[in-house]
Amino acid sequence: MRLGVISDVHGNLPALDAVLESMPPVDRLVCAGDVVGYNPWPEECVSELVERDVPTVSGNHDRAVTSGTGFRFNSMAAAGVDYARDALSPASMEWLSALPNTRHVADGRVKLAHGHPSDPDRYTYPDDFSPSLLDGEDLLVLGHTHVQGHRIYDDGIVLNPGSVGQPRDGDPRAAYAVADLDAMEIEAERVGYDIDRVAERVREVGLPERLASRLYEGQ
Repeated sequence: MRLGVISDVHGNLPALDAVLESMPPVDRLVCAGDVVGYNPWPEECVSELVERDVPTVSGNHDRAVTSGTGFRFNSMAAAGVDYARDALSPASMEWLSALPNTRHVADGRVKLAHGHPSDPDRYTYPDDFSPSLLDGEDLLVLGHTHVQGHRIYDDGIVLNPGSVGQPRDGDPRAAYAVADLDAMEIEAERVGYDIDRVAERVREVGLPERLASRLYEGQ
């Protein structure tokens, strides 16, 4: 079985479209959360995942939008949450609200979480990966850090596919991964997209300028 793995789309439709177009044939697509926030196409990104019936877990921005709370977000993150809350349809809000913090797919072989298996808000960078994170699954998928990386252990694989919509590992290209569960191999992928289009739209809708400029930096 081959899985297409994405995370942290953050309302960036041009990046999501580029990833889906670039991705080789897979048996299933999965998402480790934060479909919305920061960027100006929350409704379109949710609709794309709903239409494709993508198993998805809740990210902290997803929860902030549906709960009406900004948690400890900075002003940029809070602005993205407020924008998404106003832009999302009732059906999309309902879909986001129903997302679990963790879920299993592929007959239990794959576990999806956002930040950490036991704490969806905890940042777990690739340098923090260890076999102790695994709990019987062959593949644990995490997001939240926007940093692409994976580790292969005797007991299984821990993977962060990186961020589709707002990479923070110094590479501005949209990130994703393909996981081969039969060979127990990971293909970490990047694809360029039209950042100018996103930056222009960020400015048009009145989101903070830094949300546009950071996309060019991969930060």
